[in-house]
Amino acid sequence: MKRAGTLRLLSDLSDFSGAARLRELLAGDPAVRVRYSPDGRHLLLLRPPGAPAPQLLVAVRGPGADLERAWPAGQPPPLDAFFLPGPARPALVLIWESGLAEVWGAGVGPGWRLLQSTELCPNSGARVVAVAAPRGRLVWCEECQAGAEGWLGPPAASFSHRVCVRTLEPSGEAVPTLGRTHILLHHCPRFGLMASRRDLFLVPTATTWPGVAHILLFWSPGKGKVMVSVPYLGLAHSKSLNPGRGDTWDFRILLRGLPGLLSPRQPLGVHTWAPTPQGLLLLDFRGTVSLVHSHGGTRPVGTLQEAPVGPQGSAALGTFHSTLACVLGSTLELLDMSSGQLLERKVLSTDRVHLLEPPAPGLENEEKLEARGGLRLLSAVGLFRVGWEAPQGLELPSAEDLVFEEACEYYQRRSLRGTQLTPEELRHNSIFRAPQALASILQGHLPPSTLLTTLRAELRDYRGLEQLKAQLVAGDDEEAGWTELAEQEVARLLRTELMGDQLAQLNTIFQALPTAAWGAIHRALQLQTDRDGKLRSQAPPDVWKKVLGGTAAGKEPPNGVLPPFELLCQCLCRLEPRWLPPFVELAQQQGGPGWGAGAPGLPLYRRALAVLGEEGARPEALELELLLSSGRPKAMLQAVGQLVQKEQWERALEAGLALGPSSPLLRSEIFKLLLAEFAQHRRLDTHFPLLCRLCPPDLAPAELLLLLRAYLPDEAGPPTPFPEPGAEPTLTVGLLRALLEQTGAQGRPSGPVLSLYEDILWDPGTPPPTPPRGPMTTLQAADHPGLEAWAPSGQGFCVTDTS
Repeated sequence: MKRAGTLRLLSDLSDFSGAARLRELLAGDPAVRVRYSPDGRHLLLLRPPGAPAPQLLVAVRGPGADLERAWPAGQPPPLDAFFLPGPARPALVLIWESGLAEVWGAGVGPGWRLLQSTELCPNSGARVVAVAAPRGRLVWCEECQAGAEGWLGPPAASFSHRVCVRTLEPSGEAVPTLGRTHILLHHCPRFGLMASRRDLFLVPTATTWPGVAHILLFWSPGKGKVMVSVPYLGLAHSKSLNPGRGDTWDFRILLRGLPGLLSPRQPLGVHTWAPTPQGLLLLDFRGTVSLVHSHGGTRPVGTLQEAPVGPQGSAALGTFHSTLACVLGSTLELLDMSSGQLLERKVLSTDRVHLLEPPAPGLENEEKLEARGGLRLLSAVGLFRVGWEAPQGLELPSAEDLVFEEACEYYQRRSLRGTQLTPEELRHNSIFRAPQALASILQGHLPPSTLLTTLRAELRDYRGLEQLKAQLVAGDDEEAGWTELAEQEVARLLRTELMGDQLAQLNTIFQALPTAAWGAIHRALQLQTDRDGKLRSQAPPDVWKKVLGGTAAGKEPPNGVLPPFELLCQCLCRLEPRWLPPFVELAQQQGGPGWGAGAPGLPLYRRALAVLGEEGARPEALELELLLSSGRPKAMLQAVGQLVQKEQWERALEAGLALGPSSPLLRSEIFKLLLAEFAQHRRLDTHFPLLCRLCPPDLAPAELLLLLRAYLPDEAGPPTPFPEPGAEPTLTVGLLRALLEQTGAQGRPSGPVLSLYEDILWDPGTPPPTPPRGPMTTLQAADHPGLEAWAPSGQGFCVTDTS
C-alpha cells in the first residue's frame, strides 16, 4: 500500500510571541536567515545588512519574552546568530564581522540578558567572514591582516584566512560560556562553514582561490579527525585534528602531503549546500543532488524535476526517514535517497519557505508524539511538519494481541514440542499464566499502582535508555554515550537466555565496541584482584553459568557466532592478552558440571586455545601461559615439554614446584622429565638445587639410580676417565651426591644394608689407614722380561720390599 507525503500544520504562529512581526518578516524578506532552537521553543530571524528594523527577532513559543534588536545605520548588524544548547535552556550567540561575540540567555525572570561579551580574535585586527556552531562549539573563519603572518601578495594573499574554534564551558550561570581559542587551520583560503549535529563542513565560496575551489573539508570533533575530500575525483584523505591535544594544520602543508588533490580541476558548481546527519548534500545548477559522506565518499542521490533558476534562485534541502526533501521556489519534491526515485511533488502557496531541522530528540517538550520526527517547513502561513502518513485502513494490533504474540515466540524457543504454539492456545491454556497476567494489567483489570510497582525498574531503565539515545542523536559526548549504551545493552543481554538473536547481538556489540562490552562484563562478574595479584570474582553462580555455557553438543553456532566464553576470550586477546590465562583459570574454578560447550567435559583451556587459532599458528607465549594455568596434567606436561625444548629450565622447574601436595603424580612426572635432561647434558647443573626440591620424597636411592641408568645416553665406545677435548662432560657420582643424600633417610640406618649402593651414602668421610711401607728397591726391566713390553725405556718402577 503506497504511503503519502503530508504537510501537518503544527502551529499557525499565533502561539509564538510577536506573531504579527514574525509573519511580517517571513512574508516580506526572502533573504532572512532562520534558526530553530534545539528545544523547538525559539525561532530566530536575522535580516541582512541594510534591511529595515528590526534586524533581529527571537520569537518564543509558549511563555517567555521575545527579543527584538535594531542597529543604527553606522553600526552593522550581527554577521550570524546561533542557538547553543545549555543544561537548562538554550543560549543565543551573536557574532559580528569585527569579531565581537555576545552570549544572551533567557533567565528565570522575564526578558533576555547579556551573559558574556568577548572578542573572538583579540589583538589581531581580523575580520570574521563565516561562522558555524557544531555540537556546543563555536567555529569561525577569519581573514587576517595583510602581512600579519608574512604573506607576500597573490597567490599567497588567497591563503590569508584561518579557522578557529571555542568550546562552551560550564559556568555558574544557567548557560555555559565560551572557552579558550584554538586554531584549527591557518594559511587557508576563505571557506564557508556549515554544521550538522556531529560534523563541521568547510566548503569553497565564490572568492576561494580556483586552485583549491574543488576541495571540501569535514571536521569531526568527536573523532578528532579532519577529512579532505575531492568529490569529482573520488579522493579522500583523513588526518588527525584534535584541539584538545594541541593539533593544528597549515592548510598548504596539509594539501602538499596529500597526493592527487591539487590536480587541475574546475571549481565545484554548487548552487546549494545542506548539512545532514548523513553528510553534506550538494545541489548543482543542473538539478542533480549528491551526498558527500563524512568519510569522504560521494554518491548521487537523484535529479530534481526542475533545475535552480540562476544563482539567486531559492532552494532548500533536507532529509528525513531515508527521504530527500527539496524546496525549489514554490515546489516541494520528495525523493527516495536509496534509488533516487521521485516519490511525490507538491506545489506550495508561497516561495518564501524555509526548511528546518526538527528539535533534538528528548528536548521537544511541547510537541505531541505524532508530531515528532520529520522536517519542519516554515512560512508566513505557519510551521508545518513534512512526513509520511500511514496508509488508510491499516489496523495496528492491540497491546493484548502483542503480548500473546511475543509470548508465543518466547515459549516456542524454550519448548521441545513439535507443534506450533498459537495466541489462542495461550489465551485459554492456564499453564502459561504470565502472558495472561500482563494482558490483564494492560486491559486495566489491575489498579495502576500495581502496574507501576511491577514495571518501576523497567520503566526507569527504559527512560534512561531513551535519554541516552537522545544524547547520541544530538551529538553530545558521543564516545562516552556509545560506551554507556553498549554497557547497558550487554548488561541487559546477560539477563536473558543467550541464544539465537541475543547471542548474535552480543557478538555484534563485542565486535563494534569491545572495550565498553568488556567493561560491562567486568562489572557483571565483579572481577577484582586480591593481594597476591590473583583474579577473583564475587558474581553469583547463575551469572557464571550463563557466561560459561555454550551451544549444545553437535550444534555449531550459526554464521560464526561465538558462545559467550569464547567471545570473552577473543575480546581479551584483542584488548589485554596477558589477562586471558588468569581469566581462564578463574573460570575453571567457577565452572560446574555440564556448563561447558561442545563435547562433554571439554576443558575451558582447550576452548580458549581454539579461539587463538589452529595449533602452530597460536602465539607461543599465550598458549604456554594457558597450558600452565590450566591445572590439567596433560596440559601441564605439554607446557613443561615446550619449556624444555626452549631450554627454559628455571621456569620448567618452577612450574613443577608450584604444584601443591595434592598433585604428587604430576610432580613426579615433571621431575622424571627434567631428570632425563639432567642425565644427558650439563645445561641443567646450575639449576640442580631446584631439581633436588622437586624430587619426590618417597623416591629411594636405588630407584633414582635406575632412572638415571635408563636416561643415560648410550656409550659410543669404551669408557674413558676423562672426556674428549671439546666434548660435554658426562654425569658423575659427585654431581649426584646431594640428590642421593636427599633421597636417603636422615641418618645412617642401624639395620642391614637395603641396597647395593646405599653404603656409598654413609661413608664416614675418613680414608682407611695407610699400609706400612718397607725399604724401596729398584726393579730393573731386565730382571723381569715381561715388564719390558709396557715399561718405558730407561725408567724403572719402585716397589716395596716385603721380604
